[in-house]
Amino acid sequence: MNSTPLPRPRGKAHRPTPLRRRVAGAVTGVLALVAACLGAVAGAEPAAAAGLTQVTSFGSNPGNLAMYEYAPAGLPAGAPVVVALHGCTQSASDYFAHSGWQKYADLWGFALVLPQTSASNNSLSCFSWFDPAKDTRGKGEAASVVSMVSHAVTQYGSDSGRVFVTGLSAGGGMTADLLADYPDVFAGGAVDSGLPAQCATSQTAASTCQYGSVNLTPAQLGDKVRASDPGYSGPWPRVAIWQGASDYTVYPVNGTELRDQWTNVWGIGQTASSTQTLPGGTTLSVYDDPSGRPAVQLYQISGMGHGLAVDPGSGTEQCGTTGSYYLDTICSSYYTARFWGLDGSTPPGGGGGTLPAPTAVTVAGTTDSTVSLSWGAVTGAASYRVYRGGTLAGSPTGTSFTDTGLTAGTAYSYTVAAVDSSGAVGAASSAVAATTTGGGGSGSGQCFTDNNYNQVAAGRAHQSGGYTYADGSDQNMGLWNLFTTHTLKETGADYYVIADGTC
Repeated sequence: MNSTPLPRPRGKAHRPTPLRRRVAGAVTGVLALVAACLGAVAGAEPAAAAGLTQVTSFGSNPGNLAMYEYAPAGLPAGAPVVVALHGCTQSASDYFAHSGWQKYADLWGFALVLPQTSASNNSLSCFSWFDPAKDTRGKGEAASVVSMVSHAVTQYGSDSGRVFVTGLSAGGGMTADLLADYPDVFAGGAVDSGLPAQCATSQTAASTCQYGSVNLTPAQLGDKVRASDPGYSGPWPRVAIWQGASDYTVYPVNGTELRDQWTNVWGIGQTASSTQTLPGGTTLSVYDDPSGRPAVQLYQISGMGHGLAVDPGSGTEQCGTTGSYYLDTICSSYYTARFWGLDGSTPPGGGGGTLPAPTAVTVAGTTDSTVSLSWGAVTGAASYRVYRGGTLAGSPTGTSFTDTGLTAGTAYSYTVAAVDSSGAVGAASSAVAATTTGGGGSGSGQCFTDNNYNQVAAGRAHQSGGYTYADGSDQNMGLWNLFTTHTLKETGADYYVIADGTC
């Protein structure tokens, strides 16, 4: 039988083939597509994107996978790790180049691990989300990915409590399996156009998952997760689910079944705690845990077909580039990273305490070098933690704090979390922005020392392609992130030059 998947119109709905004709011709052709086929790219290419490095020895590799990694310059110890799994006929390089994850690794400071499968494992280079010999705990590709995680955590001195996994289509199916197999390894996951965990146990059975409902209750779907690591009782990963409403490769019912599965695992209902409308025709449904923190999020995108949601552009909320199965709608990587707290809106470690987020966080005042904050008291709080751009700035015992030693005329972002008497950190507040006073006028000659991200936020520099450039002079300041710092001197109206060590 023909094992090449039928091409799909890029980014558009496809009229489904009648079921009996699909099944009749599907044992290798459609079912290779079932294995989360992404269609039109002809063969996996070697990973060669700028900054992506292959690791040739990372430990046990029963799944015969290749490991690629990326980390921004100056990555501090204790940073998170994000594992990103490509789809069928794609490669680590392809996913790295299009998905937008590099932008947020640079901006918010975390390492990326990109596993890559090959045609020797699957004729269409699909991760084998339907094969118990490859997608279960301690076996095959799943075990290889966890070996990569262990290697990266040791290499970068990363926080083993902040390891996350995301994947597209076949990679999304494997992501769900990994979350079920290794809830002790992954703090959160994102399944993009993927399938419920352990939805199928054979390639033949996979078509039922891909093209329709498996007709299981939330409890039965949840049991598939619980059976993947018997005896484990929590904490469970926080799961984001992305699904196109016009996806005829992985039908939209998979999104709701993933929702049913993971809300059941969390012991919460299938009625959303809240809903909101986002860009790109996206509806977000949030399912909170008993403490009021989002445990499961379902993003449903009107009119989107099969692929990863991206939104090319230079804005913070924009990311990625379009291509085969990279669809211009909304930047899924941005919203997923924020859900996991990688932007600093959640305390490092993701909180873990039961105290609610402080309310009424207010900027009480600013000077050239200070920002003063205040907030409402949280019952049961022994102290508070104040985060500036995701980095701990102070640990006051009261409900106010003054951050000192700041740069004049610079924008900063703050969140606050309560800490109980045992030291457990609760949920973080919404971020508030503050800008210090001062800053030079036209040709003031004033100097400004800050990280590249804040220099851009303050309007003294701009970013392009992940790098920062001084306004006016266009001098290259290095990566656009929180870890690269320069001094800029204003030598004319909106004209800045690098002045490290000279001001």
